[in-house]
Amino acid sequence: MASSTQNHQQHHFPNTTTSAPPPTPSTTHPNPATSSAATDLLSRLLNRLPPTLSATPLRRKSSLTPTTISPPIIPYTDLNSTISTTLHSISELGYFQLTDHPIPPHLAHTAQKESLSIFKLSRQEKKHHFSKNWPIGFTNNNEDEDHEDEDDDSTESLFLDSDSLSDSSDEFSLSSLHGFMHAMEKVGLSVVEGLTCAMGLVKDGTDGVCSLLWLGDNEGGDQMLGSGSGKFYPYVVGLHYMFSSGRCGLLSDSGLVSVKTEVDSILVTVGDIAQVWSNGKLKKVRGKPTISMEEGHTSSSLSMSLLVTLPLESTVSPLLPRAVVISNHDDTDDNDNQNQDDQNESIEESMFSSFSFEDYAWRVYHERVHLKDPLDRYRIQA
Repeated sequence: MASSTQNHQQHHFPNTTTSAPPPTPSTTHPNPATSSAATDLLSRLLNRLPPTLSATPLRRKSSLTPTTISPPIIPYTDLNSTISTTLHSISELGYFQLTDHPIPPHLAHTAQKESLSIFKLSRQEKKHHFSKNWPIGFTNNNEDEDHEDEDDDSTESLFLDSDSLSDSSDEFSLSSLHGFMHAMEKVGLSVVEGLTCAMGLVKDGTDGVCSLLWLGDNEGGDQMLGSGSGKFYPYVVGLHYMFSSGRCGLLSDSGLVSVKTEVDSILVTVGDIAQVWSNGKLKKVRGKPTISMEEGHTSSSLSMSLLVTLPLESTVSPLLPRAVVISNHDDTDDNDNQNQDDQNESIEESMFSSFSFEDYAWRVYHERVHLKDPLDRYRIQA
C-alpha cells in the first residue's frame, strides 16, 4: 500500500501595507492592571489544556506514558472455566496473563541461552543455518533487508517453525529450544480452543493452524512508547514468555498500554485473526510486547514468543456460532428449507469480508503499518 503525500502550494500576495497612524497613548503605555489580568487568564487557559496540547514538555512526555495495569490472571490448570468467567475482560482488553502453566522455568531459560548463541553467529553463519523462506529466517528490524551488511548493528528477529528448527539442530544442539517450542505450542492450542469454546464458535475444518517461534531483541526504556514498531505478523493468539517481572508495552485497539507481568508467566495476546474469527467481539494486540527495562538496568536477554497463526494458503473470515454448525448437521431432508431460514435469521451480519491470509500477512509484515488498523480495509461498512 503505497503512501501518498499532499503538497501545499504557497501563495504570495502583493504588499499593500500603508503607513500606520501615530500610536495613541493607550498603545504606547499599556494599562498594568489589564496586562496582568490578561496574563493570568492566559495562564489559566494553558493549565486547562489537555496534556497532549500543553506547552510544558514534562507534562507532554508524561502523557505519553500509559498507566500500568495488571492483566487478568488465568491459571492454566483451570483454563477453560476461567476463560469463560473472564471472557468479558479478555474481550475488552485483548490480553491476559497465564500462570501455573506446564512450561518448566529451567527449560525456558535454557532455550533462551541457546537462542542467544544463535544471535551471536556471524551474518554468513546465520544465513547458512537458517535459510530465508518468508516468513521463516532472520530479518533485520530497522533497515532495508536487501542492503544488510556485516557491520549493521540494527536489531534482528528470527522466525522459526518446527521444520526449520529441526533442520538447523543437526549441526549444533538446540534441543531445549525445540522442546520449548513444542511445549508452548501445546499451551497455545489449548488457549485457542478455550477462547473459541467460550465464545460459542467452531472452526469449519477447512483451515488448520500452525505455529511460529518469534525470537527478537528486547527493547527497553522509553522505547516501550513506540510499541508496535518493527515487524508485525498476523496471528490468532501470541504467547510471550516473561523471563522477568516488570512492564510491557502493548499496542492494542485502545492505544498504547503498559502491562505489569510476573516472572515465568506467559502473557497471552489476542491477535488480529482472532478478532476476525470473533466477528469483532475481541479486541486485539498488534505485534508483540515491548519489554521495558528499569532505568540503569541492562539485559542481553531475547524475547521469545510463540504465535499460533494460519498457513499461508488460508482464507480468513468470521466463524459461525457453534449452535448453527450443530443445526446444520442435524438437518433432515423434510425440514432443510425451514432450518436454513431459521439459521439465516440467527446468524449476525459479518463485520469483515473474507480475505487471503497470505496477501494480508505479506502486506502487514512488509509495510509495518503503525497508526492505521490494517484490518480496516476488510471491515464491512454498515
